Amino acid sequence: MYAIRTAATAIALALASAPTTVLADDHGVDHAAIKTAVEADYENYLAPLFVHFHENPELSFLENETAARMAQELRDAGVEVTEGVGGTGVVGMLENGEGPLILMRADMDGLPVLEKSGLDYASTATQVGQDGKEYPVMHACGHDVHITSLVGTARRLVEMKDAWSGTIMFIVQPAEERVGGAKAMLEDGLYERFGTPDYALAFHVASVLPTGKVSAAEGIQYSSADSVDIKVPGIGAHGASPHAGRDPVYIASQIVTALQSIVSREVQPLQPAVITVGSFHSGSKHNIISDLAELQLTVRANDEKVRAQLLESIKRIAVNTGKAHGLPDDMPVEVIVSEGTPVTYNDVALAKRLNGVMKRDLGEDSFLEFRQQGMGAEDFSYFVAEDMGVPGYYFAVGGTPQEAFDAAENGGPAVPSHHSPLFKVAPRPSVTLGTRAMIAAVLDLAPKS
Repeated sequence: MYAIRTAATAIALALASAPTTVLADDHGVDHAAIKTAVEADYENYLAPLFVHFHENPELSFLENETAARMAQELRDAGVEVTEGVGGTGVVGMLENGEGPLILMRADMDGLPVLEKSGLDYASTATQVGQDGKEYPVMHACGHDVHITSLVGTARRLVEMKDAWSGTIMFIVQPAEERVGGAKAMLEDGLYERFGTPDYALAFHVASVLPTGKVSAAEGIQYSSADSVDIKVPGIGAHGASPHAGRDPVYIASQIVTALQSIVSREVQPLQPAVITVGSFHSGSKHNIISDLAELQLTVRANDEKVRAQLLESIKRIAVNTGKAHGLPDDMPVEVIVSEGTPVTYNDVALAKRLNGVMKRDLGEDSFLEFRQQGMGAEDFSYFVAEDMGVPGYYFAVGGTPQEAFDAAENGGPAVPSHHSPLFKVAPRPSVTLGTRAMIAAVLDLAPKS
């Protein structure tokens, strides 16, 4: 550790006296030297840390070991740490004179997925969830990249205090996959206890983006997401006597079919919207008509009015389909919205500014114009909600080597998507570029005067 820190200090001192290069920013900071320092830190320190996180994922709101390790890593870097914010959340404060307060967030939870990536360090972890059931757990969305990069960013910014001025609020957030962790931290007094940020930053590694590239919207970055549970009651009967009951499987099937009409026939055609039924459970045996069917939906929109329209239409169709099939008034279909997050918007002025910074400091060919390629969602939106008054910038970092895309186009294996058991990213270019991008943003937003 001492040798690594001594080497890092030497690099930091070199930064202060290095001449401006083609990658120097408006404040004379040499980003080529920063790249060298970040790459060296990955080789010497961050690589095994990434493997540790990948091998030891934890479910949402149960990230106890991950949170403890992140707290220790931040402390070791020289950051003042508070644990247990919003459950397992960690807040690290790095003060460095007068200047803006910048929130920098990384999410840390894994998913209940059995890893089949074939990686040497693939997860074999299991964990009992909040529902009491045991699940395989995998970092199937790249949060291990995010927290490793946050450690790398903290380590570099501590070594580069002569190049920036202000305060960094490092957020290690639980339960992004349940879109509940950001809200939980805010409800635990995040901004009241640690200050309301002047800016909020975050990134997500993207399997659909080539390594070496960053991308951010100047406006909407991610869709809203709502988890909807539909409980369809029935009247149980023998499978050979369906007339003696009310079949919830049949009624729920009609609901699933009818829900498809919302996007195709109720939402304005140029407005993006998705309703997906991800789970359908009912019954226990071939010849028994059950007395309950349960559906689980994810609902996505790019507009808050459309979001409200989708949820209202789902309720109308589900409840009235039950009535149409003879469910008595005292046995209504239940529609429950259990988890949700608004649309994630990048502050336009801040995004324009920092997109220019990325092109300048990482290299013009490192930036790709943003194109929304799905309706993924993010609870980072809570940190930058309109009533918070915090301008936010959320960007994507490429995670898949270009060769993998080329191979897929030539008939090779498809690039696995996020949440797939086959999901994998190239950690080194993902972690190092994410780290360099965060440093570039801080140096521009909080320059040494």
